[in-house]
Amino acid sequence: MDVTEFQKWVHDYYENRGWSDLDIFIRIGFLAEETGEVARAIRALEIGRDRPDEVTDSFMNNRKALIEELGDVLGNVIVIANQYNISLEEVFNSHKEKLSKRYSNE
Repeated sequence: MDVTEFQKWVHDYYENRGWSDLDIFIRIGFLAEETGEVARAIRALEIGRDRPDEVTDSFMNNRKALIEELGDVLGNVIVIANQYNISLEEVFNSHKEKLSKRYSNE
């Protein structure tokens, strides 16, 4: 599945569940929450758990958790992009152009 197909799939999936109707500031809150969960998943991969009541899991399970959390972040980013009629391809190209210009002297 390419990025355009995935963006359309997310649009349809969220739309069918009424998740796209949420206020944009609620969506930003979800994005922030999911970003925190990415940080927690990375911590588990890199340093394990740091509280005695937390269970240390295998590398593969921790990696799977990170993939899932990155998907949740991406889903929220796509919903935000869709809200403003922005394609992910446009985001990718803009980001590439910005970095290319910013660091072209290196």
